[in-house]
Amino acid sequence: MTTTGDDRDVVVRCIAAARTFGAGPGAVVAVHGADCEVRAGQCIAVSGPSGSGKSTLLHLLAGLDEPTMGTIEWPALGDRSCLRPGQVAVVFQGPSLLPPLDVVENVALPLVLGGVRDADARARAVDALALLGIDGLAHKLPEELSGGQAQRVAVARALVGRPRLLLADEPTGQLDHASAAIVVDALVHAAAHLGAALVLTTHDPLIANRLPDRWGMADGRLTQGHVACSA
Repeated sequence: MTTTGDDRDVVVRCIAAARTFGAGPGAVVAVHGADCEVRAGQCIAVSGPSGSGKSTLLHLLAGLDEPTMGTIEWPALGDRSCLRPGQVAVVFQGPSLLPPLDVVENVALPLVLGGVRDADARARAVDALALLGIDGLAHKLPEELSGGQAQRVAVARALVGRPRLLLADEPTGQLDHASAAIVVDALVHAAAHLGAALVLTTHDPLIANRLPDRWGMADGRLTQGHVACSA
């Protein structure tokens, strides 16, 4: 994909993008004609109640799903086939760490599966853990971690490929407020360090207020701008 000067830092753009599940009378429109763009360095919270379409939108931005109408494009990254491994990373609500592997092995795993030599993958995993201030956990097993620690390890695993677009789908949904704040601050810090864009979905206004740009979503419709969030 050829980029223009204006597009060089646009990591993802939606043009009237919609996603419908099912067909006929039972069809459900999860996202209605979303128009938005995300640029390198932006940190955006997409807030809204459960079932508002936030996760579906994030999956479209990640290229994990395709719109049933409209277009998703990644001007600064290339076409959809270029997004992984590396350029786009997703952090989900649960950490999904593999119990038999220690922390550094869990973080290194995406690189190992991508063909990176074990020693190089481990070194990059340690760097990702250090960026989040949790390199001291490197040799612990998942069962030895608190919920907040496990989620920060999941963030490190997403960062190990040095993505340019970091997407976090309700990453604090299973955490208390103190742990949630630490995880969100870690995501913002890591994105800034990498020069990456961050888009985070949440139903919690306290979490949304920690990010400088806030969008809203309700009934599958996206509202851009600095949406007011109050506790």
